[in-house]
Amino acid sequence: MGQPTVGSNPTPSARTLAGMDDVAAMEVALAEAAAATAHGDVPVGAVVVHGGAVIAQRHNERELRQDPTAHAELLALRDASRALGTWRLDDCTLVVTLEPCVMCAGGLLAARIGRLVYGAADLKAGATASLYNVAADPRLNHNPPVTHGVLGDRAAALLTAFFTDRRTA
Repeated sequence: MGQPTVGSNPTPSARTLAGMDDVAAMEVALAEAAAATAHGDVPVGAVVVHGGAVIAQRHNERELRQDPTAHAELLALRDASRALGTWRLDDCTLVVTLEPCVMCAGGLLAARIGRLVYGAADLKAGATASLYNVAADPRLNHNPPVTHGVLGDRAAALLTAFFTDRRTA
Protein backbone atom coordinates (compact mmCIF):
# COMPACT_ATOMS: atom_id res chain seq x y z
CA MET A 1 0.00 0.00 0.00
CA GLY A 2 2.88 2.45 -0.18
CA GLN A 3 5.52 3.72 2.14
CA PRO A 4 4.96 4.09 5.88
CA THR A 5 3.87 7.39 7.30
CA VAL A 6 6.89 8.16 9.44
CA GLY A 7 6.49 10.76 12.15
CA SER A 8 2.78 11.05 11.45
CA ASN A 9 0.33 11.62 14.25
CA PRO A 10 -2.83 12.87 12.57
CA THR A 11 -5.70 14.32 14.51
CA PRO A 12 -8.58 11.91 15.10
CA SER A 13 -10.74 13.65 12.52
CA ALA A 14 -7.95 13.59 9.95
CA ARG A 15 -7.50 9.82 9.95
CA THR A 16 -10.54 7.66 10.51
CA LEU A 17 -11.15 3.94 10.33
CA ALA A 18 -14.47 4.18 8.47
CA GLY A 19 -16.50 4.87 11.60
CA MET A 20 -13.88 4.48 14.31
CA ASP A 21 -10.96 6.88 14.51
CA ASP A 22 -7.45 5.93 15.60
CA VAL A 23 -7.92 7.40 19.07
CA ALA A 24 -11.13 5.44 19.73
CA ALA A 25 -9.46 2.22 18.56
CA MET A 26 -6.42 2.95 20.73
CA GLU A 27 -8.71 3.43 23.74
CA VAL A 28 -9.91 -0.16 23.25
CA ALA A 29 -6.31 -1.35 22.90
CA LEU A 30 -5.33 0.49 26.10
CA ALA A 31 -8.15 -1.25 28.00
CA GLU A 32 -6.84 -4.57 26.69
CA ALA A 33 -3.32 -3.64 27.78
CA ALA A 34 -4.49 -2.89 31.31
CA ALA A 35 -6.15 -6.33 31.44
CA ALA A 36 -2.79 -8.05 30.83
CA THR A 37 -1.50 -7.03 34.24
CA ALA A 38 -4.14 -9.19 35.96
CA HIS A 39 -2.07 -12.26 35.06
CA GLY A 40 1.37 -10.68 35.28
CA ASP A 41 1.83 -9.95 31.59
CA VAL A 42 3.41 -6.81 30.17
CA PRO A 43 0.55 -4.39 29.43
CA VAL A 44 0.32 -4.42 25.65
CA GLY A 45 -3.03 -4.44 23.90
CA ALA A 46 -3.97 -4.79 20.24
CA VAL A 47 -7.13 -4.50 18.20
CA VAL A 48 -7.93 -5.17 14.58
CA VAL A 49 -10.41 -2.82 12.93
CA HIS A 50 -12.34 -3.81 9.81
CA GLY A 51 -15.16 -1.83 8.24
CA GLY A 52 -15.13 0.67 11.09
CA ALA A 53 -15.58 -1.93 13.82
CA VAL A 54 -13.25 -3.82 16.13
CA ILE A 55 -13.27 -7.47 15.04
CA ALA A 56 -10.49 -8.69 17.35
CA GLN A 57 -9.02 -7.41 20.60
CA ARG A 58 -6.35 -9.07 22.69
CA HIS A 59 -3.61 -8.41 25.20
CA ASN A 60 -0.30 -10.08 25.95
CA GLU A 61 -0.66 -13.61 27.32
CA ARG A 62 2.93 -14.86 27.42
CA GLU A 63 2.90 -15.45 31.17
CA LEU A 64 -0.66 -16.77 31.19
CA ARG A 65 -0.02 -19.31 28.42
CA GLN A 66 3.72 -19.78 29.00
CA ASP A 67 4.05 -19.14 25.27
CA PRO A 68 6.75 -16.82 23.95
CA THR A 69 4.65 -16.05 20.86
CA ALA A 70 1.50 -14.99 22.74
CA HIS A 71 1.98 -11.30 22.00
CA ALA A 72 -1.16 -9.17 21.75
CA GLU A 73 -0.59 -8.44 18.05
CA LEU A 74 -0.28 -12.07 16.98
CA LEU A 75 -3.28 -13.15 19.05
CA ALA A 76 -5.39 -10.34 17.56
CA LEU A 77 -4.26 -11.17 14.01
CA ARG A 78 -5.22 -14.82 14.54
CA ASP A 79 -8.65 -13.87 15.86
CA ALA A 80 -9.23 -11.42 13.01
CA SER A 81 -8.29 -14.04 10.43
CA ARG A 82 -10.75 -16.48 11.99
CA ALA A 83 -13.47 -13.81 12.10
CA LEU A 84 -13.03 -12.95 8.42
CA GLY A 85 -12.25 -16.45 7.21
CA THR A 86 -9.03 -15.38 5.52
CA TRP A 87 -5.40 -14.84 6.40
CA ARG A 88 -5.24 -11.76 4.16
CA LEU A 89 -6.06 -8.75 6.31
CA ASP A 90 -5.30 -6.11 3.69
CA ASP A 91 -8.49 -4.18 4.44
CA CYS A 92 -7.83 -4.11 8.20
CA THR A 93 -5.95 -1.83 10.56
CA LEU A 94 -3.91 -3.20 13.45
CA VAL A 95 -3.90 -0.81 16.41
CA VAL A 96 -1.41 -1.64 19.18
CA THR A 97 -0.29 0.20 22.29
CA LEU A 98 3.43 -0.53 21.82
CA GLU A 99 5.52 -0.55 18.65
CA PRO A 100 5.65 -4.14 17.37
CA CYS A 101 8.76 -6.25 17.86
CA VAL A 102 10.45 -8.10 14.99
CA MET A 103 8.24 -11.17 15.45
CA CYS A 104 5.03 -9.15 15.45
CA ALA A 105 6.16 -6.94 12.57
CA GLY A 106 6.76 -10.13 10.59
CA GLY A 107 3.29 -11.35 11.55
CA LEU A 108 1.55 -8.19 10.41
CA LEU A 109 3.45 -8.31 7.11
CA ALA A 110 2.56 -11.98 6.64
CA ALA A 111 -1.09 -11.09 7.26
CA ARG A 112 -0.81 -8.31 4.67
CA ILE A 113 -2.27 -5.87 7.20
CA GLY A 114 -3.60 -2.77 5.48
CA ARG A 115 -2.34 -0.29 8.05
CA LEU A 116 -0.56 -0.20 11.40
CA VAL A 117 -1.20 2.30 14.20
CA TYR A 118 0.75 2.20 17.44
CA GLY A 119 1.12 4.26 20.59
CA ALA A 120 4.45 4.11 22.42
CA ALA A 121 7.78 3.63 20.68
CA ASP A 122 9.90 0.67 21.78
CA LEU A 123 13.48 1.88 21.69
CA LYS A 124 14.87 -1.53 22.69
CA ALA A 125 12.89 -3.85 20.42
CA GLY A 126 10.71 -1.78 18.07
CA ALA A 127 10.70 -3.08 14.52
CA THR A 128 8.60 -0.50 12.67
CA ALA A 129 10.61 2.67 13.35
CA SER A 130 12.74 2.68 16.51
CA LEU A 131 15.29 -0.11 16.18
CA TYR A 132 14.36 -1.56 12.79
CA ASN A 133 11.86 -0.55 10.14
CA VAL A 134 10.65 -3.84 8.75
CA ALA A 135 7.39 -2.33 7.47
CA ALA A 136 9.28 0.04 5.16
CA ASP A 137 11.86 -2.39 3.78
CA PRO A 138 11.53 -2.10 -0.02
CA ARG A 139 12.89 -5.63 -0.44
CA LEU A 140 9.73 -7.04 1.08
CA ASN A 141 6.53 -7.48 -0.90
CA HIS A 142 4.30 -5.59 1.54
CA ASN A 143 4.84 -2.16 3.09
CA PRO A 144 1.78 -0.99 5.04
CA PRO A 145 1.48 2.63 6.10
CA VAL A 146 2.41 3.19 9.74
CA THR A 147 1.06 5.86 12.07
CA HIS A 148 2.83 6.17 15.39
CA GLY A 149 2.39 8.11 18.60
CA VAL A 150 -1.39 7.77 18.97
CA LEU A 151 -1.99 8.12 22.73
CA GLY A 152 1.65 7.17 23.11
CA ASP A 153 2.02 8.93 26.46
CA ARG A 154 -0.80 6.87 27.99
CA ALA A 155 0.58 3.63 26.57
CA ALA A 156 4.06 4.45 27.87
CA ALA A 157 2.65 5.33 31.30
CA LEU A 158 1.03 1.88 31.58
CA LEU A 159 4.35 0.22 30.79
CA THR A 160 6.31 2.46 33.16
CA ALA A 161 3.91 1.78 36.02
CA PHE A 162 4.03 -1.97 35.37
CA PHE A 163 7.83 -2.16 35.42
CA THR A 164 8.11 0.22 38.39
CA ASP A 165 5.77 -2.03 40.38
CA ARG A 166 7.81 -5.12 39.41
CA ARG A 167 11.07 -3.51 40.53
CA THR A 168 9.68 -2.39 43.88
CA ALA A 169 7.83 -5.61 44.66
